[in-house]
Amino acid sequence: AGGMAVAVSAHTLAGIRWAGLARPIGFQFSTFSFVRRFFEGVFFSLCLPTSIGGDVIKAYRLADTSSGRLLAACSVLADRLTGLSALVVLGLTTLAALQFGLNLFAAVVLAVALVGCVIGGLVFSVGSLDWLLSRVPVLHAARSFVAKLLPYQQRPGLLARAVGWSVLIQIGFVCCVMLMARGMGLPVPTYAWFYAVPLVSLATVLPISISGVGIREVGFVHLLAEYGVTEEQAVALGMLWFMAQVGNGMLGGVSFLLDRSRGGHG
Repeated sequence: AGGMAVAVSAHTLAGIRWAGLARPIGFQFSTFSFVRRFFEGVFFSLCLPTSIGGDVIKAYRLADTSSGRLLAACSVLADRLTGLSALVVLGLTTLAALQFGLNLFAAVVLAVALVGCVIGGLVFSVGSLDWLLSRVPVLHAARSFVAKLLPYQQRPGLLARAVGWSVLIQIGFVCCVMLMARGMGLPVPTYAWFYAVPLVSLATVLPISISGVGIREVGFVHLLAEYGVTEEQAVALGMLWFMAQVGNGMLGGVSFLLDRSRGGHG
């Protein structure tokens, strides 16, 4: 129950993060609307390839024109990239701490340094928008589209905050799985979850399964075996984590059905 509550909270924070990235480029909806759309994306991800299949639905539901949906897709992509970067930071930090015997302070310093590198890379990437804009003909339709992305360049703090939110969200998912594992009585130390969960999450992005089913279970079988976790226990934990996703997805499914019945959009 605690793991499920943490999962709902983490997905809610993810919706708030997405709102912070979408509003500056023109999507002036309430925070509640973004959170609802995010949960709807979780719902559709349950039956689409990889763990990010619902991102297409999120972009589609956020706008009602082709150009608007393309812009919405950019906000979803930015949101997804910050989330994936946080996964990489957590996984690399924990693996480095184990490999080199880093203490807690050194691990935190490393994590902060990696977060700084991620933010620097994102800011550098959006900094090329001016160059891209200068290469697009004045009357070309793509020019106005690129121009709408300039707030990311003019306000680099948006990306920094999004990465910060992402680290907190991914820690939430780690805690979700860890609580479920504690409920099962698995003898796995706390630090192990900070590389096992991010690595499994990254693996579910691969387009080889529906909603990451099978990937989670196999990942836990291999990563937790050294701590005395049996194959059956690892598979059960993967299924519990997936059921938490299903529970969150059901919230999005109800939201989608209610919104469709009212005929609302934004």
